Amino acid sequence: MADPDLSSPLLPSQPSDPPHLILTVHDSVSHNNNSNNRESCINHNRQNSHHNNGNSISVSSRENPYEFLGSKGLEVCGSSTVDPFLNKTGRIEGLYEWLKLVVCLPIAAARLVLFGVCLLIGFLATKVALHGWKDKQSPMPVWRSRIMWITRISARCILFSFGYHWIRRKGKPAPREIAPIVVSNHVSYIEPIFYFYELFPTIVAAESHDSIPFVGTIIRAMQVIYVNRFSPPSRKHAVNEIKRKASCDRFPRVLLFPEGTTTNGRILMSFQLGAFLPGYPIQPVIVHYPHVHFDQSWGNISLAKLMFRMFTQFHNFMEVEYLPVVSPLTNHKESAVHFAKRTSHALATGLNVIQTSHSYGDLMLLMKAIESKQEKPSSYMVEMAKVQSLFHISSLEAVDFLDKFLLMNPNPSGCVKFHDFLKVLRLKACTLSEEIFSFIDVEKSGTITFKQFLFGSAHVMKLPLFRQACELAFAECKTGGNDYILEHELENLIRPAIPDLNADEVSELFNLFDSDSDGEISKDDFNTCLRKNPLLIAVFIPCLLQKGLLETCDRMLEEVV
Repeated sequence: MADPDLSSPLLPSQPSDPPHLILTVHDSVSHNNNSNNRESCINHNRQNSHHNNGNSISVSSRENPYEFLGSKGLEVCGSSTVDPFLNKTGRIEGLYEWLKLVVCLPIAAARLVLFGVCLLIGFLATKVALHGWKDKQSPMPVWRSRIMWITRISARCILFSFGYHWIRRKGKPAPREIAPIVVSNHVSYIEPIFYFYELFPTIVAAESHDSIPFVGTIIRAMQVIYVNRFSPPSRKHAVNEIKRKASCDRFPRVLLFPEGTTTNGRILMSFQLGAFLPGYPIQPVIVHYPHVHFDQSWGNISLAKLMFRMFTQFHNFMEVEYLPVVSPLTNHKESAVHFAKRTSHALATGLNVIQTSHSYGDLMLLMKAIESKQEKPSSYMVEMAKVQSLFHISSLEAVDFLDKFLLMNPNPSGCVKFHDFLKVLRLKACTLSEEIFSFIDVEKSGTITFKQFLFGSAHVMKLPLFRQACELAFAECKTGGNDYILEHELENLIRPAIPDLNADEVSELFNLFDSDSDGEISKDDFNTCLRKNPLLIAVFIPCLLQKGLLETCDRMLEEVV
């Protein structure tokens, strides 16, 4: 057998195509991911036993405490070992790097001055171009666009100040009438500066960018489409604006970074669908930053440190490749999801990287773990795109679950023990508590990870009868015609599940439900608590069972099925 060629690509590359060739990328290779994911899943129903710090918990006969809600057990897919945000040269290490830093300090000072001067010139030119322009919903007049060339040249000089003395290009931009939308991978803050100079596109950006000094004014001249990623109305408005501006040749191209945030460039994250919903042809563009000593990605490194490292390099390499246009399939109506998959595969093939289900939500989880000083913050990423697809929970909800998990005092490996789990959920050791813990401890190791806790909680919330069970439990708790639950009423309902609760433990559980601390649990309090702690619905099962109310659940489940 011939020796393997280390330079050969991991993914098959497309043959060279004529300029502006319309590329059709079939998604057959992407189907392998699903089968691999299924094979890596671990079924909750495996039976064995474990011991946890002297607390012996036999799980050989553990029952599923959520079976009455329609659960058939929990599956948690294996965690990815890939960290899409890891900058491998975050620290200055090695004699060569320190010597280079010392030698380049005077150069860095000159570059900083050049950066400041160019930014100021670009800002002033932009102010002139925008002065008196009121109808900003229409395309920018030609004479104003010509003034913006001063800012565009300033942007190229800014790239020069960062060490990008020359930029290698492969291919060329397709005419706007062929591909009105451009998508690109996102590795650093350098790409928006380059595209501003090269294409002067309309970009889609977070609303927070508008308040950045100097930069906010410049991107307004690009007729930016602002979006709040956590607001459905804002996302819908952004899609409508993308469609409106892409459909009019008088507007510039629309540029999007569908990953939604920067990565280290060694993987391609899941795509947001904003660029693909309008259904226009798209030109993918890939950006490489070849390096040996300095990783230029804006991952888990501060902006100030990244800029300083760029200023203290002799030269920074950047390669841009314009790929063939990807068009929606014309023989049948293609969904935005399928269109995004074909485009992402084209980008991943060009970059020669793997595709993962990470998303901006994973960055939020990573930042939360770093903020709480966890030893292995990357272990708290869960590939949020996959989680959202399976359970329909948002990134903000996942962060809330992480807040709850961090209160459980995870060990350096990111695992939580049984007694810490009970303490945060205000439970005590009993048969039901052991069943709840065993339900999410799919590996039967005596500890749970954040991914298991998140999957377990989200799984319970998604069950067909979860909401109905919450309604029945609240209705059974309140007595005397009141629309609220008092402490003794809650105690009566949960006593069959946890018989030996003392008064203090009942009060702690009551306070968990009484979110506004008014001494009463309203229906909103009750439902809010169970949405934040869905595993607690199990404590109401024995009482509902005794009252015969689970027959109602069974009938509802039959109707759902």
